[in-house]
Amino acid sequence: MIQVTDKAAKRIHELLVKEGLPQSAGLRLGVQGGGCSGLSYAMRMENEPRGSDQIVELHGARIFIDPKSHPYLDDITLDYEETLMRKGFLFQNPKATKTCGCGTSFAV
Repeated sequence: MIQVTDKAAKRIHELLVKEGLPQSAGLRLGVQGGGCSGLSYAMRMENEPRGSDQIVELHGARIFIDPKSHPYLDDITLDYEETLMRKGFLFQNPKATKTCGCGTSFAV
């Protein structure tokens, strides 16, 4: 099961509203090959989940995860940070054995 912080859930909701997406919409969170560590996180807004997706609803945010990405994302915490130096989602993945400096790619 993934965890979503209050800040991340609030930002997901803001993005959905900004894009004018329906109540069924959510954030698709996945993993794809690539990046300097081997795997990269992928995120995009979608109107509705696919039939085989795992749907996670936390703090009012809906997250869709495809079956192939689920093993890599199980137990992660999705957070959101907005500082003078950085603005964006953060992934805390206890399964990652190696990460890149920017935090968007990892190895397991």
